[in-house]
Amino acid sequence: MSDKDDQNEELANDENEASEEVTTAGSGPDSDLAQKLAEAEAKVQENWDKAARAQAELENVRRRAQRDLENAHKYALEKFLHELLPIQDSLEMGLAAAKDDAADINKLREGSELILKMFADLMDKNGIEAIDPMHEPFDPEHHQAMSMLESPDHEPNTVVAVMQKGYKLNDRLVRPAMVAVSKEP
Repeated sequence: MSDKDDQNEELANDENEASEEVTTAGSGPDSDLAQKLAEAEAKVQENWDKAARAQAELENVRRRAQRDLENAHKYALEKFLHELLPIQDSLEMGLAAAKDDAADINKLREGSELILKMFADLMDKNGIEAIDPMHEPFDPEHHQAMSMLESPDHEPNTVVAVMQKGYKLNDRLVRPAMVAVSKEP
């Protein structure tokens, strides 16, 4: 062979070796990249599943909270009702006793006072406070003046008569007391 052929053959061998090195070197990083891509895709899928589960759990919590809130509104007075029913029962028994021809007015009065005490205790227990402002200064925040009466015995703007008690629920006015207020003669 000639030198030229030797050179061409040598160049071809060098190119083949370089090509093999590139292929060998290329297959290493390509396989690493493919493996990393597969791991990343698995991680993405895992995170996607976690996010979907978290979203579903959040929706379930929201629905449960909404249902609990609706039930709380719907049955809020259930405990109060259980405490109120004995008072109604007592009133009904008192009314039945009053219809009896041999009814003793003193026993009826005593029974009515006991029922009223049961009712007052129930209201107290549930944070309901009566406003009975007799002989107190008029307070427009808690009293509603129905009339003005001349009274030499009282200071002006003093409550001299209570037509209807007022009520507060946990320090919040539910109904103002209807009162008559004194004025100068």
